[in-house]
Amino acid sequence: MSRQTLYTPELAEALIDWIASGQTLRAFCRQDGYPAWRTVYDWIEADEALAARIAHARDLGADAIAEEALQIADTTQEGVTLTTDEKGTKEVRGDMLGHRKLQIETRLKLLAKWNPKKYGDKVETTHVGDRERPIVVSQADVDL
Repeated sequence: MSRQTLYTPELAEALIDWIASGQTLRAFCRQDGYPAWRTVYDWIEADEALAARIAHARDLGADAIAEEALQIADTTQEGVTLTTDEKGTKEVRGDMLGHRKLQIETRLKLLAKWNPKKYGDKVETTHVGDRERPIVVSQADVDL
């Protein structure tokens, strides 16, 4: 398995398309013949235009991930669960709701971490009390 280390415009374009589709940079770099992720970060640090294109691709990729979460929510996914009791083992087929919830929640949490302004929880802050000792209450402090 050899790794490419030389920057080419074609490779940069492939990377940008990959990221814009919602895939990760590291997944791109794990493919045979592609550069190590550290090499790509070196390219990004050295080239402001490439850094800007990657940043824009990441914004597009985040939207793709959000759309994927919606698709997962809207699409039933059948799975098989094996249950065993005194009568033996039985197959139960049904929607893998728990698995789909995990997939959606993971994507949404990552989006909130990667881009909190766009995908994070909105936090409102209210100041109460006197000027000397204000009490600050924010929505993040309150369980709804």
